Amino acid sequence: MNLAVPSKLAWKFIVIEDRMISWWARYGITLLRLSLGVVFFWFGVLKFFPGVSVAQELATHTISVLSFGLISPAVSLPLLATWECAIGVGLLSGRFLRLTLLLLMAQMAGTFLPLLFFRHETFNVFPLVPTLEGQYIIKNLVLVSAGLVIGAASRGGHIIHDTKALAVAEHLQTLNQRFRRRFHRDP
Repeated sequence: MNLAVPSKLAWKFIVIEDRMISWWARYGITLLRLSLGVVFFWFGVLKFFPGVSVAQELATHTISVLSFGLISPAVSLPLLATWECAIGVGLLSGRFLRLTLLLLMAQMAGTFLPLLFFRHETFNVFPLVPTLEGQYIIKNLVLVSAGLVIGAASRGGHIIHDTKALAVAEHLQTLNQRFRRRFHRDP
């Protein structure tokens, strides 16, 4: 029995896996953008209804501290809701992605501030045991990462699942970057 040659059943699994990975590479970033858009739009809409969003109090308190008390919760909550809905619409439509991702990163930076400003509300034991609010904030690292992936692909980038094609693409990209640096124009 030759162990180097996969059996017919194993070969079928390899083919199925390759098709799945190819599908993931082709549609993964689009699905990531759409799902992130749904999350932002949904959570933004919730903030239009006072008392519905679990993040409402912490968010309005953070904005109040940042504005030195000049922006009241009555103003900050609809403003934040509009901001999040705009991010959601931008991600869902795929239009103005650079601006949308800039808004997303700015909003995400603000969401992490309660970890610094309100440790007693975000940690049971700092920095190891977050409260439920702290966990809600820390999970935003995933949203930031998703935004980075979407941003990396926002100018037509794609995931390449074939290792040989990836090596060729990376080599061409390196040559392209060298040409741009040297001659200050596209090849």
